[in-house]
Amino acid sequence: MPTDSSALLTTLVAFDTTSRHSNLALIDWVRQYLAGLGVDCRLTYNDDRTKANLFALLGPAERPALILSGHSDVVPVDGQAWSSPPFVLTARDGRLYGRGAADMKGFIACVLAWLPSVLAVHAAGRLWQPVGFALSYDEEVGCLGVPRLVSDLIARGVPVAGCVIGEPTLMRPVVAHKGIAHFRCRVRGRAAHSSLTPLGVNAIEYAARLIGHIRKLADAEAQFGRARPLYDVPFATLQTGLIHGGSAANIVPSECEFVFECRWLPGEPLSRYIDSVRDYAATLAEEMRRQAPEAGIDIAPLIDCPPFESPEDGALMRYIAELCPDQPRQAVAYTTEAGCFSAAGFPCVVLGPGSIEQAHRPDEYIEAEQLTICDAWLADLREILCRLR
Repeated sequence: MPTDSSALLTTLVAFDTTSRHSNLALIDWVRQYLAGLGVDCRLTYNDDRTKANLFALLGPAERPALILSGHSDVVPVDGQAWSSPPFVLTARDGRLYGRGAADMKGFIACVLAWLPSVLAVHAAGRLWQPVGFALSYDEEVGCLGVPRLVSDLIARGVPVAGCVIGEPTLMRPVVAHKGIAHFRCRVRGRAAHSSLTPLGVNAIEYAARLIGHIRKLADAEAQFGRARPLYDVPFATLQTGLIHGGSAANIVPSECEFVFECRWLPGEPLSRYIDSVRDYAATLAEEMRRQAPEAGIDIAPLIDCPPFESPEDGALMRYIAELCPDQPRQAVAYTTEAGCFSAAGFPCVVLGPGSIEQAHRPDEYIEAEQLTICDAWLADLREILCRLR
């Protein structure tokens, strides 16, 4: 089996783990790789057992572990113009091209290449703090897999000192990010011929009023909301991203559906925004039912990925301060699985090789130098974990 990070990345990229597919082939390969090192894995599955998370623990299990975590799935390549096959790692001009090379199989490859050295220092009696290795499914479609992994850790009483989520940050520590939640809103009115408009209840127009309310909430946050200067967008945001409704221009539409999102800051409840949307929807629905008792508005959650913020102190942040002494700490508007780990009470930081600017793009790549930097960072981390007492 390959053992260095670039060779391991070649293998990982070759697995088409687009979120709509199973990730079990990749998980089984990693499980066999770890079994070859003498490491047992624990899998947690989705409901139909077509996808799995993986967790492995190396070192003295009685002490709290430092978890290094990544997601196995990647976004689709459909409709993108690639210069080389997306699931064949291709080297050009110091860059390694392939879907997932940056987001985030580069980090996974580096960790897999590093684990044999962790086992070696453990065998020598030098490793003081254990290392956890975690792989999840369906991060790209709403962090659906990792909550099951986290729940399993809690149920088994696995002690956790902290988590490094290896999303591409150019090896610069991200210490906070926003949460993201999507909601589907279905508006049911009453159809009528457009010449008899007053007899109907126009679902599109009522949806538009609710969308306008969501926009007013967003504008209020931009003007008056709590701002956090560390973020590129320093306030909470709301927006409507999808909408469809109606069947013909001369029919009062009886149905309209839209999806809206909220991205909110750590320390704030999502309910602060969503309760306002639900309250206004209830007011509109009451008005609609005066004309059509069957009318109504239903709002259902689709995804809910919480925000996170690193603690100001503690073991994890001491490691980061030592390993990244000249790197400024960042906060970002995008969301990662750090929110799910953090919600369980596990201190987190987001840090990994590659640039987020390459994520999800055609000709996604990672600089080969970034793998080298991550390899060296992990080697330094191993020495920290050995000297702790």
